[in-house]
Amino acid sequence: MPAQASPDIVVAFDRVTKTFHPGTAHASTAIRDLSFSVANRPDHGEFVAILGPSGCGKSTILRLIAGLRPHFPATSGRVIVAGRPVEGPGPDRGMVFQDYTSFDNRTVLDNVAFGLECAGVPVRERRERAREWIGKVGLDVVRDSSKYPHQLSGGMRQRVAIARSLILRPRIILMDEPFGALDPAIRLNMQDLLVSLWRDLEATVFFVTHSVEEAVYLGDRVYVLSAAPGRLLHEIEVPPPERPAREMQREPAFGKLVFEIRDIIEKLGVMHRPQDG
Repeated sequence: MPAQASPDIVVAFDRVTKTFHPGTAHASTAIRDLSFSVANRPDHGEFVAILGPSGCGKSTILRLIAGLRPHFPATSGRVIVAGRPVEGPGPDRGMVFQDYTSFDNRTVLDNVAFGLECAGVPVRERRERAREWIGKVGLDVVRDSSKYPHQLSGGMRQRVAIARSLILRPRIILMDEPFGALDPAIRLNMQDLLVSLWRDLEATVFFVTHSVEEAVYLGDRVYVLSAAPGRLLHEIEVPPPERPAREMQREPAFGKLVFEIRDIIEKLGVMHRPQDG
């Protein structure tokens, strides 16, 4: 069914298709006729994890919500945020990428404060708020604030990127495999950190990942997309992250759900695998 435009719906896709280079020999459709809606959940927020085969349009979905070119605008259909069609980027949507985006010539403090600086927040206030968020993401305010990105580990740089995005308290948080390059132990720590920050902000999160375990742990719902062009095949409700990742991921019920979803994705790969010859 077509998604509805309503202030009670945080994000809606209404029969959205995105084709790159349309009308040329290089035309490629990332998502086709995609519809879904995510309702507002006051005092809670919603965490939507997105899974699917490589190239199925997961990142395209995030960038259409964010209003980022060249993915934005959609070729057809409507992308609606808070009851209005997306017209471009805005402070109500924060994006965190996989590649530890930061400004190499800025300290941690100035990186985290960048969005506030762009918004015209006075120096003293933005630095105070930046120090607060440096602490929130688990960095040492005294020791780390004056460091530059090249002096940080990958996990620390990703914490800076998260703080820079969330300091603006966006209504919608868009995360494109933010923990994909981290080692397993640090990844689990970052998952727990994200849960605590999300609950504090009460935001709606869209989280792209290739890890079924990560999706099942973090999500309220898991969207499973088809192979390209991506379509929404399954919407699966999963238990909320009520305990630390290390604890929940050892439980038999958690493992059973992970294997069920993994089987769905593996079958998608077989169904869309080119035939030999």
